[in-house]
Amino acid sequence: MKKLFAILALAAISNPIWAAMQTVTLSVPGMTCAACPITVKKALSKVEGVSKTSVTYDSREAVVTFDDGKTSVQKLTQATENAGYPSSVKR
Repeated sequence: MKKLFAILALAAISNPIWAAMQTVTLSVPGMTCAACPITVKKALSKVEGVSKTSVTYDSREAVVTFDDGKTSVQKLTQATENAGYPSSVKR
């Protein structure tokens, strides 16, 4: 019984219960050519916790699915800015 309790306690610590998958749409107006989405997608994909990224040149948007226990929207926008493409949450 003690082993089971220890395993459950360890699982709760390593995987916070309050963490959840989130999806956010970022506006990336600085994409000026068809190759830009490749750079934006690569930058977002390198952020820990990101599980899916779709970047569209025509709409100048990036849709990102991520674990909010591992990263945040601020880290996502920072990643695009560091790659040369400032972004903001699309409302």
